[in-house]
Amino acid sequence: MASLQGLQERRRKRLRFQLRRKSGGRPRLSVFRSSKNIHVQVIDDARGITLASASTLEKTVREAGKTGADIAAATVIGKLVAERAVKAGVKEVVFDRGSYLYHGRVKALAEAAREGGLSF
Repeated sequence: MASLQGLQERRRKRLRFQLRRKSGGRPRLSVFRSSKNIHVQVIDDARGITLASASTLEKTVREAGKTGADIAAATVIGKLVAERAVKAGVKEVVFDRGSYLYHGRVKALAEAAREGGLSF
């Protein structure tokens, strides 16, 4: 029987493979969700660099009184990363949800990033 971690790793690899095939050279909006925080990065895989990032661990987000474990914080992070990505000259990305379902915090982050100016 496969372990839960092994299944998540297979799901993550399968998704990244599909994204690489369909990306058309666009940067990847990668999400990492833990039980207490959420992190997001806009990554240019061709050059191997991070173009923009945001996290609930940043001082400005923590001072606003947001915890990292709710949908409201994910919405704030989605808008923040979209603002930073547009400032860096990125308008179109592919959404990499990792091994997480498109539901809850991940969905809220994606919708906020779309509202902030990113298209995917």
